Amino acid sequence: MTKFLLAVHVLAAIVAVGPVTVAASMFPPVARRLLAAPDDGSAAGTLQLLHRICRVYAVVGVVVPVFGFGTASEMGVLGSAWLIVSIVLTALAAVVLAALVLPAQSALVEGRGANPARLAMVTGMFNLLWATVTVLMIVRPGSTTGA
Repeated sequence: MTKFLLAVHVLAAIVAVGPVTVAASMFPPVARRLLAAPDDGSAAGTLQLLHRICRVYAVVGVVVPVFGFGTASEMGVLGSAWLIVSIVLTALAAVVLAALVLPAQSALVEGRGANPARLAMVTGMFNLLWATVTVLMIVRPGSTTGA
């Protein structure tokens, strides 16, 4: 059962979190391009598509921690420091996405004047948090699983 849960957890992370990080990273440059040339219909459509990808995959991404908790429970590592740090960083990444990235994207899509430079900064923070969680999941300091 552990291998199944781990496989689903890793696949969900790749399929759900990957598109959000890529689409969120692509969003600020497209927004800057649209602000520089407001008549660029192509940029407006791209902006809407990237925002939709971020919203949909953010919801789908909920399965990542769900299967992560299941995997950690099966492995008996719920109290490990590396996992607790990963959980905190994952929660922080979710807050950054839900409270900062997605609302700023919505404001730009709707033409309400958000700042693409600030959006790029918070998107970078979101991506850095996920990168850190990924490294912790691979390295697992103090882990007894042999990795």
